[in-house]
Amino acid sequence: MSKKGFPLPSSLRVVPGTERAQAAYPYYMQFGPDDDKRFWFYNSMHFPEPMHAFDSVTGEAAYCALGAVNTRVQCLPTTKGIDERYINGRVYIGGVGVTDPKEIEERTAEFMQRAFYYYGNWETLYAQWKDKMRALIEEAVKQPPLSLPKYEPIETVRAGRGIAANHALLDGYQKTLEGYFRMWHHHFEFLLLGYGAYMTFFGFCKKAFPEIADQTIARMVAGIEAEIFRPDDELRRLARVAVQLGVEAPFQDGVTAQQMLDSLKDMGAPGEKWLAELEVSRHPWFNVNVGDGFYHYHRAWNDDLSLPFSALPNYIRQVKAGQDLDRPVQQLLDERAQLIADYRELLSTDEDRAAFDQMITLAHRVFPYVEGHKFYCEHWYTNLFFNRIREFGRLLAEHEFFAKEDDVFHLTHYELESAIIDLMQSWSAGSPPRGPQHWPPIIAERRAAIAAWAKHDTPPALGPVPDIIDDPAIVMLWGITRESLDAWLQAESAENSNELKGFAASRGVVEGTARVVKSVEEISKLRDGDILVCQVTNPTWSPIFRKISAAVSDIGGSMSHAAIVAREYGLPAVVGTGTATRRIPDGARIRVDGGRGIVTILS
Repeated sequence: MSKKGFPLPSSLRVVPGTERAQAAYPYYMQFGPDDDKRFWFYNSMHFPEPMHAFDSVTGEAAYCALGAVNTRVQCLPTTKGIDERYINGRVYIGGVGVTDPKEIEERTAEFMQRAFYYYGNWETLYAQWKDKMRALIEEAVKQPPLSLPKYEPIETVRAGRGIAANHALLDGYQKTLEGYFRMWHHHFEFLLLGYGAYMTFFGFCKKAFPEIADQTIARMVAGIEAEIFRPDDELRRLARVAVQLGVEAPFQDGVTAQQMLDSLKDMGAPGEKWLAELEVSRHPWFNVNVGDGFYHYHRAWNDDLSLPFSALPNYIRQVKAGQDLDRPVQQLLDERAQLIADYRELLSTDEDRAAFDQMITLAHRVFPYVEGHKFYCEHWYTNLFFNRIREFGRLLAEHEFFAKEDDVFHLTHYELESAIIDLMQSWSAGSPPRGPQHWPPIIAERRAAIAAWAKHDTPPALGPVPDIIDDPAIVMLWGITRESLDAWLQAESAENSNELKGFAASRGVVEGTARVVKSVEEISKLRDGDILVCQVTNPTWSPIFRKISAAVSDIGGSMSHAAIVAREYGLPAVVGTGTATRRIPDGARIRVDGGRGIVTILS
């Protein structure tokens, strides 16, 4: 344990037998001697499971883009980018702060003109952003199929094209990778400004109303409409249509999606009508994956209908029982209007009221982006990206580089390029490729490492605790503050305590059975009324928010996706506990106090 902090990075050990798999991560993702001097935290919000070698491209592309926006484009005054390190498949990140007063002054001047240009032209720039993302998505959709014919078509000769099919492989791969890195730049174009606007309003409220709760401030921006909620909206619409058409019988718990589809096809016109409505919903709204968009195996609903169809029986039961399936948006809007009016009334000067009005208006303008961008970026585009990489895996598997297409994800993106070039060269020379001898033992070794790493817990943070944390993303999204870190340290030294503290994300008190869910595959454990205990949730888990009675997460701040979804569904939640999945036994009875941010283990 470091002085006044968490274990040092140098104290962590690679799981024995996985050293070569660890070495596959690029050198700049490995901890070094100087890293003991810095604070790091485990990004279990985005990467709750060990990362396959290829999947690490997501962290690389994302933090490259986030850092560019913070450091060079918007020029946030007191914070720059985020560094990442990998050990045992786990992703640790650390912010780069700015402490020199002269540099802060210089960056503040740059930030003011850049940020306020965006704030002043938000709607226009956001509309342009959607056009850019749709164009990028269309570009990905139109990528040609991959093939290496025995002979080039005669048309290649007659057209004088002068470029053979093997060149298209490298060109296509590089364009795929470039598109993914470009997407992440689009992802962060507005995001930190959204957090920054809310964080400014949050700070004003804390100063003006010293007793105000964090979630009361958050409720002043609740009731958002964002694309990321549409997939669940469409599921509920399909449940209503099934009841209206009288075709609800096939939708039963334990029945596979394919069995439901086959039954509907046998139901004549009403079944065909429902299937037509399904197609309306699927494009584009089922281009959403079952995770948070960062793992190749978190497939989109369109690729695997299991998750959406598993939610339909419960939704149909609720429709038939006359229950209201909609999110309580109007109730949230009415409540936020009343809160804004009540707190505005407490301000004593016209100057303060004008500042309050300006800040809350800006927060309402920018906040839908904080959730809405996820549908286009982490889900729709990312799914297209991973599926395109699967196509390269399929081609390499056909040439016996490895056994199945998904084995490609055990290669880093650098190694995949080398494998593609190996295939290109062997095709052009007419000789066997080297890959079939080279890759299978490496893939077997890395597959075993992923399994071994998954069995090992990892500390929530590393290194000395910083005195000040003011990066808007780290505070608002991950919930990393000086206070939360102190609570984590106390929790580490008081493992026998039956109480955990976190962010009061969504009000309400609930007692129930804890279900500890550490991966998407474990969601099926949840039963009606259970309390979800997880490292993190994301908006695409919305259907299960109709089943559970409360949510608890290891990581997350008041603006984390788990907190936002819980508030939008009126569900008690405590986020950012640091250690809930380690300290709460699966099946234990617990109490969640979402208003106070306290979870109590009762039995």
